Amino acid sequence: MRSALVVALATALVAANPPARAQTTGMGSIKGHVRFTGKHPGNAIIRMGADPLCAKLNSGKRVVQETVASTVDGSLANVFVRLQGPFPKAAVPSQPVSINQMGCVYEPRVVGVVVGQTLQVRNSDDLLHNVHGLSVKGNSFNVSEPKAGMVQQFKMKDEEVMLRLKCDVHSWMVAFIGVVTSSYFAVSDRAGMFEIASVPPGSYSIQAWHERYGPVVQTVRVRAGAPSTVDFSYTGNEPAPSVRLEDLTLPADVSAVTFVRWSPSGPPPDLRSAR
Repeated sequence: MRSALVVALATALVAANPPARAQTTGMGSIKGHVRFTGKHPGNAIIRMGADPLCAKLNSGKRVVQETVASTVDGSLANVFVRLQGPFPKAAVPSQPVSINQMGCVYEPRVVGVVVGQTLQVRNSDDLLHNVHGLSVKGNSFNVSEPKAGMVQQFKMKDEEVMLRLKCDVHSWMVAFIGVVTSSYFAVSDRAGMFEIASVPPGSYSIQAWHERYGPVVQTVRVRAGAPSTVDFSYTGNEPAPSVRLEDLTLPADVSAVTFVRWSPSGPPPDLRSAR
């Protein structure tokens, strides 16, 4: 059982940050760090009493909604970083991008997918889950996964930053998918680090996107054979992102369910008060 869990976690990490492409001769690369400098808003504890099976899977664990996944030094994970094109048309990656429903949460929380590439979502829990992509473009889907081992596959059709993924059965389950037209993207890791390899020389706009604090854009110049450095910083005072974070449910038990609704026109909610 332990070995299976290790394999599953390793698979999730690979899905979030696929192996860096080998540096091509004449190309450059972009490395950077994402930091959160503001006061941490606190991540709400997910109380899974509404589903005893989820509660059993997480017995003895303190599972939180990792809306702001930052370390003590402020390094910020789960930030989607991409170069803004246009870029010459390139082959669509043949390897699917994977998200796992494991322990009644989505792993990884943030991934990137190229238009035309396959997204696959696996249910690793022996209970009913649902896979619901909330798209404002042409990437919507809504299917169930009632058994462990089931895998649903979806072809991404249109660029969309970001596509929100949820489970209608357990509405605290959420993930975000950056659907882009090139493979020049990365997701910051637990140390806040990211890298985009084999980038053609030139000047680009580079965008970082965080689920609570939205997009930040900078300019970067890439030179052949040399790494360029771009660091991003969030203060916590950024305007709300365009993705609607509605219907986030943090159930304590069957009779006590709190819905936190956030419209882009208003300030981010204080999830610490959700019970």
